[in-house]
Amino acid sequence: MSKSRLEAFTDGVIAIIITILVLDLKSPASADMSALLKMVHPFLVYVVSFATLAVYWNNHHHIFQAARGVSGKILWWNILLLFCISLFPLTTSWVGQQLHSRVAQMTYGALMLAANVVWAFLTRALLKEHSKDSMLARALAGSRKSAFTIAIIVVGLFAGWFWPPAVILSCSISLVPWVVPDRRIEEHLRLSESVNENETWRGR
Repeated sequence: MSKSRLEAFTDGVIAIIITILVLDLKSPASADMSALLKMVHPFLVYVVSFATLAVYWNNHHHIFQAARGVSGKILWWNILLLFCISLFPLTTSWVGQQLHSRVAQMTYGALMLAANVVWAFLTRALLKEHSKDSMLARALAGSRKSAFTIAIIVVGLFAGWFWPPAVILSCSISLVPWVVPDRRIEEHLRLSESVNENETWRGR
């Protein structure tokens, strides 16, 4: 099954989610500094959510570059991932207004945890569709990013029961390993492109 439609659909949905996210960021109520300072918390939560969406888009782009095709199971895991991140604007707005609310923070963290669990299953489904010698399998061999991310968010959820801002803090920390996409994928893609160029040159 072709992967191009899945990638195009995912790009479009993430673009819409980012647009909704920024539209929920309200301007200061007045022109003085106190009104601007009240926007600090909502803006910081917005930054975390925007960074999360950027990380998902970037890594999704890289992992599907290495994939040869997709199956029906992969399509459904991808849809479930989009469902999870489509709720980011709702939880972002809620936490931005209620930074110290346990319920708001726990909901934000639970949604982030769900998205990461779905991402892990999406990756697993992709690997099952490729042989152990495939570029994707070699690039992702031994990766523990998902496990680390899930563990950090779970710790944040437990800590958030006593100090709610710990949830948004743990979600921010969980993004660190994903900021730079897996370099092994880029290396394998460059190697593949180099081999293709050499074969094309020889064919001439």
